[in-house]
Amino acid sequence: MAIYSGDKYNLPDNGRNRIKLVTHTGNISTALHGMGWNWVLEDECANYLPGEAVVLPQAQADKLLQAADDLYQMMVGAVPDDLPDDFLRQLAIPEILWPLVRHSWNDERHWHLYGRFDLAETPEGPKLIEFNADTATGIPETAVVQWASLAAAGKDDASQASGLFEALVAQFQNWAELNADLEPSLLVTYIGASAEDYTNCEVLAQAAQEAGFNTHLCPIDEVTFTVTGADRGVWAQTGPDEWQRFSFVYKLLPWEQLAWEEPELIKDLDNLLRTRNVVIANPAYTLILQSKGMLAWLWQNFPYHPLLLESSFGRLGGHYITKPFYGREGQNVEEIKGGESVVRTEGEFARQPKVYQRFCKFPQDEAGNLYQTGVFWAGEGCAIGYRRAPGIINNTSQFLAHLLEE
Repeated sequence: MAIYSGDKYNLPDNGRNRIKLVTHTGNISTALHGMGWNWVLEDECANYLPGEAVVLPQAQADKLLQAADDLYQMMVGAVPDDLPDDFLRQLAIPEILWPLVRHSWNDERHWHLYGRFDLAETPEGPKLIEFNADTATGIPETAVVQWASLAAAGKDDASQASGLFEALVAQFQNWAELNADLEPSLLVTYIGASAEDYTNCEVLAQAAQEAGFNTHLCPIDEVTFTVTGADRGVWAQTGPDEWQRFSFVYKLLPWEQLAWEEPELIKDLDNLLRTRNVVIANPAYTLILQSKGMLAWLWQNFPYHPLLLESSFGRLGGHYITKPFYGREGQNVEEIKGGESVVRTEGEFARQPKVYQRFCKFPQDEAGNLYQTGVFWAGEGCAIGYRRAPGIINNTSQFLAHLLEE
């Protein structure tokens, strides 16, 4: 068994038990509009950025970004090269996706653009809670809104770990270069009823434009997939009586949801991908990294690694958390201590297999709010953002900007 040292992730003061906050107010919308970021809604800005910001020591920020790099390499290194059936089954990858997962894993042209590691900062260093590898949101808040908040708060000389937009541009450039045989036309798709998804996709589309793509945003239900004849490919209406075929597609729609709800579409996508009519990001293999079963797989491969919490496919003793493999927004999470349920959330994922993860305490502020750290990976660890809530972090939790200090 490997013996790991946590020294590279620890701070000299052995970490932070408390979150330090500073007042952070101002007319954020004016600052954003002045920079041309008119897609950010004013009321959402006010909600995402309350009148406080987290004070983050530079040394801690460096360790958080390094943790994202190390965790990504660990995850990729732990995946068996041949992706055996038993491995995919254990992570509950829908069987209809196995061909696509294997195809994308074995061809580097299927490029992983970005993901978000959710971490708990503990006195022993950051600990992995989960990795949102496929359809992570929080992009506008992390990439733009918290950055614009500096000017709004009159803190122009302050700095942040907020290089997500620049990293996304580089990732889109890499994706285009790997697929230089294809026309750089990108269709960015999302669930039409979700304003949050649309806003996230707007940032992605702008990053892609800076990388040289001709982009178009479109709800996924308005996309046409054709697998026969001269019109073979992926199409969307770009204007009155104008349709365009796209070689690149980004989908802010989970692979597992497509597999469960649109199995025929999965077959069509497999057909189009194999004949190079289209490439899709994030690729199907990111579902391996997205599955919370990967937390238990990582622990089996790197037991007692300082970035990991003990996790298992079977029940743990003592104090632990259970959560569904493909749960979202804090749904169907349960905290168990001494065999008794302490906290449980409802949701739509109760029938999924569960992972069991050792409980750890999130850092708190003086008011008792708990803080979860989101570290975006886009080729490398590149940006940090914070969510807070009195209890389990979910989609209604506040987003806080941060300020770096030496």
